[in-house]
Amino acid sequence: MAQNKVIAGEYEGSPVMGFVTPGIYPNPKLPPIELTKEFITNYEVVTEEHRKSVVSGITRGLVGGVLLGPVGLLAGLSAKNKGTHVIAIEFKDGNRSLVEIDEKIYKAFVQKMF
Repeated sequence: MAQNKVIAGEYEGSPVMGFVTPGIYPNPKLPPIELTKEFITNYEVVTEEHRKSVVSGITRGLVGGVLLGPVGLLAGLSAKNKGTHVIAIEFKDGNRSLVEIDEKIYKAFVQKMF
């Protein structure tokens, strides 16, 4: 089962919640950072094939220009369960996060991005 949290980058360790409007909750006393197109510049779903190519590229020292860099993508290697999605996100304020979410939050995320 997915952790539903930020696993690397800005807001690392913060929970990701919300089935209608998903968001990152770095501080329970403040509103969440919404995972919507209003707050996100770019995102990329890190697939199993992408992870393998990244690991291979890191081994050869040829990886560059990835959203979170090799360290962030290596953090995504932990998500191998079915129904778990790892997404590299770049926010409009320049912050970057790698999130691991379950199928329900993923579906809400995709809807909010279109």
